[in-house]
This record gives sequence, structure tokens and C-alpha cells, in this order.
Amino acid sequence: MLISPAYAQTGGGAGFDIMALAPLVLIFVVFYFLLIRPQQKKMKQHREMLSAVRRGDRVVVGGIVGTVAKVVSDTELNIEIADGVRVRVVRSAVAEVLSKTEPVKAEGGGKAAEDKPASGG
Repeated sequence: MLISPAYAQTGGGAGFDIMALAPLVLIFVVFYFLLIRPQQKKMKQHREMLSAVRRGDRVVVGGIVGTVAKVVSDTELNIEIADGVRVRVVRSAVAEVLSKTEPVKAEGGGKAAEDKPASGG
């Protein structure tokens, strides 16, 4: 006899076993760290890149390289893809920013004092 009579009377162990659930939990944890979390991080970086796009940046939109001519709104950009050829695109269509322009520096400070001629006597 391979099965003891006491074990057979309990129904063959059909109760809930926490160890049967452990592999499913382990699989979910592995999927989270290998697939879900890196994808969320990549989406966050892309959103930050899109929010930082400004006039003069060279961008790629659907394989077409152009320069941002004007930021129309929070969701739209005017992109110049050739001399005098401007295309209006949705900001989320920008796949990559190739080169960034420097932000415009605020005037004021000490520069105005340097530009004035010295009044002598």
C-alpha cells in the first residue's frame, strides 16, 4: 500500500496550500522588476523630455528631422522641416530631441551698466 489510510481519509490534501501560491507571486515580482518598472521609468523620461521641448530644438517626428519653429500650445508644435516648410504636429509625436538650445537669459543684472558709455569731464 502506497497511501496510508489516515491520509486517504482527509480527502487527499485538497485544502489551501500557501506554497502553491508562492510561484505565482514570484512570477509577478519578476515581471514587475524586469518589465513594468523599466517601462514606467522610460515613459516618465519621455514625458519630461516632451515638456522641456522649446523653440530652436532639433527633433525627430515620425522619422522626419526638423527644428521647432514655434510652441503653439501645451499639446502642439510648429516644426520647420525645410526652408519655409512648417508642419504643425502634436507634441506627443516627438520621438527624440537631437539637440537642445540654450535657454534665453534674462536681461538686467550687470550687463546694462557695462554697455553705457562712461561720462567723463
